[in-house]
Amino acid sequence: QVQLVESGGGLVQAGGSLRLSCAASGRTDSVPDMGWFRQAPGKDREFVAGIRWISWSTTNTNYADSVKGRFSISRDRSKNTVYLQMNSLKPEDTAVYYCAADRARGTLARREYEYWGRGTQVTVSS
Repeated sequence: QVQLVESGGGLVQAGGSLRLSCAASGRTDSVPDMGWFRQAPGKDREFVAGIRWISWSTTNTNYADSVKGRFSISRDRSKNTVYLQMNSLKPEDTAVYYCAADRARGTLARREYEYWGRGTQVTVSS
């Protein structure tokens, strides 16, 4: 089992920045794939960014087109924490952001992750 706890959400003005954190506990060695998803009111949950642990010097990342160049995902294996640095935020980035984890399989942008956090609210005002 793996437990995930997100933090770092809040209210920010358009153009601002936030950094989300996802602290993992439990069998973290079993989940090389970690991702961030978001769900806005009335919309489906969508992939935002993902990272796959390959080795201490190598990770693979993937981003949704809507956040490329603005968001950056990183992972601190020693702290079992994944971060999502969000810059140049837009009102359309407003959503509940969820962290997810899974064993390595397929594309990082898949919807089917085994473990999920409870989410953290991000609100971007115009």
